[in-house]
Amino acid sequence: MTEAPEVPLQMRRNGFDPVEELAQARDAEGVVRMMTPFGVPAYLVLRYEDVREVLSDPTRFSSAFRTGSTPGGGTQASAEEREAIRTGNLIGLDPPEHTRLRRLLTPEFTVRRMRRLEPRITEIVDAALDDMERAGKPADLVANFALPVPSLVISELLGVPYADRVEFQDRSARLLDISLPEEERIAAQWEDRAYMAGLVARAQADPGEDMLGMLVREHGDDLTTDELIGIAGLLLLAGHETTSNMLGLGALALLRHPGQLALLRDDPARVGPAVEEMLRWLSIVHSLPPRTATTEVELAGHTIPAGSLVLPSLPAANRDSALVGKPDTLDITRGAPGHVAFGHGVHHCLGAPLARMEMRIAFPALLRRFPELALAEPDDQVEFRVFSLVFGVKSLHVTW
Repeated sequence: MTEAPEVPLQMRRNGFDPVEELAQARDAEGVVRMMTPFGVPAYLVLRYEDVREVLSDPTRFSSAFRTGSTPGGGTQASAEEREAIRTGNLIGLDPPEHTRLRRLLTPEFTVRRMRRLEPRITEIVDAALDDMERAGKPADLVANFALPVPSLVISELLGVPYADRVEFQDRSARLLDISLPEEERIAAQWEDRAYMAGLVARAQADPGEDMLGMLVREHGDDLTTDELIGIAGLLLLAGHETTSNMLGLGALALLRHPGQLALLRDDPARVGPAVEEMLRWLSIVHSLPPRTATTEVELAGHTIPAGSLVLPSLPAANRDSALVGKPDTLDITRGAPGHVAFGHGVHHCLGAPLARMEMRIAFPALLRRFPELALAEPDDQVEFRVFSLVFGVKSLHVTW
């Protein structure tokens, strides 16, 4: 009988909340030494200001300088394989390489550009709600709403056939599930890369009006094929996994806080601050990929040796009283400016404007369509994605 893996410290939750052990360590120590699931020691950074310091200094805390590890932290891939997986993957790059690639993509993710997508996103949200209503209650909000909406949005934006969604959703789930054997996760990475290589080849042969086509037309001389594959793969993964989990987990948070749900349902103008507070309070990304200390560093009174892995804990930082008062309380009226749910510094999430727009459209539309939305299963039977690098719920059965 296979022994169940242990949930790593930075991923442990008690419901929505980081476990008490993390909160105590943040308040008492600020930085704790821990063992990653891959047998590599790391320093877990817990306080808001310290997390921001790590994320804003790629010179001392490198995203690229890792000796012998894959992006997931394992060690089984060869040097050539690790380099191939890394190419074009912005989260594993430092300036100036990161700066060069990000500069090409930034114009496509400005707030102004995202506003042009608003009518289409609204159509996608309304169509998903229509389908859910027609199918009848009870319904799984994850399978029928939270997952298909961002999947279709990013598919159309990138130029990925929506018919392939089941395959790429399955690959993404395996990539992010640390309870799986490392070789299985690496295999999912290669499957994903092979799939994206096919899309890039098609775009190079006949570039369309989507983002992949634009990159080929406008920057084909500036980007290698491997870089295009890496960029497309990252955008597809991040573009549906994070937003879909925010929609599912955010809906559950509102259902468990009926007063907050009523505030948003009865006054949709509150949606901007509500989205920011849910991003802070839920912090669905447990930790950003490890940084490597390029030199000996002092942080929160601790000496971190050069070459050490450094893990910034986003949930602990976002629940730090240095950021907001009563940080463990969900209060959709405050807006939570300055949270690090999208990261910070040069690696601040490129797709944040798109994710915000999707949530600002989706949550009010859901509550407007189903003002009596309620759980259709016992509250304590909702299953969380405990071992996923992006936190969420596996399903969420609701009625109305």
